[in-house]
Amino acid sequence: MFQSHPVLMQPNSVAKSAGVNSLSKLLPQRGVLVALLVIGVWAVSLTVLLSIDIDSLPLWGRITATIWQTFLYTGLFITAHDAMHGAVAPHHPKVNNFLGSIALICYALFSYKKMIKTHWLHHQSPASDTDPDFHNGKQKNFFAWYLYFMFRYWSWTRLLGLMLLYNAMSLLLHVPEVNLNWFWVAPAIASSLQLFFFGTYLPHREPEGGYQTEARAQSTNWPSLISFITCYHFGYHEEHHENPNVPWWRLPELHRDRQAQVSESF
Repeated sequence: MFQSHPVLMQPNSVAKSAGVNSLSKLLPQRGVLVALLVIGVWAVSLTVLLSIDIDSLPLWGRITATIWQTFLYTGLFITAHDAMHGAVAPHHPKVNNFLGSIALICYALFSYKKMIKTHWLHHQSPASDTDPDFHNGKQKNFFAWYLYFMFRYWSWTRLLGLMLLYNAMSLLLHVPEVNLNWFWVAPAIASSLQLFFFGTYLPHREPEGGYQTEARAQSTNWPSLISFITCYHFGYHEEHHENPNVPWWRLPELHRDRQAQVSESF
């Protein structure tokens, strides 16, 4: 159905030393189950939130529900991202790509095939002129870089599709527009900010003294729980670039291994 570039699929010696391949053989369906859980919880949560009487929710309840749904939207994209690296179902490419496609469609009608191409460019030359996720050398601050980043992924066709979907849910399914705005539109936009901040801006902005590794990325050193809440461990970004086929839920293990190696070197 789809073909990923070898760079996105290829493990390296660090991943092998961490036992990634052996774990995949022992738990071949875990990635699929995690992906289905993320997609399923997002779908159930959205269905419930779109059908509730929003007037019965206090403001703090609406905000809490929106934050929760934002977190689930971020999970959709992270799931699709793992699929681009063959990490959802390593031994079943068709299943892997199908789940990745579903996650991206649910997220914002993105084309999985096109996203693989742009993501390959990112991994091939991170933080460079040919990296579609990087700034243009001028818009380096957060908001300018974010707008430049979003413009690179802009699509009038996809925007039209989202508008049609919005109106179909409102006019045909009688979903109140206030529910759609709070729990469908706002979380999708907020998750793009979350993904950009934790997955692009923090990891790939140039540190003082310049980039130190070939991946041109840096990792946060936050505890696993904080790392999960902020962006599904996407902050462990150097580990991801070195081991692109490792799923998000295994990145904390690689981060701990890296920290242990650093401690031993001293």
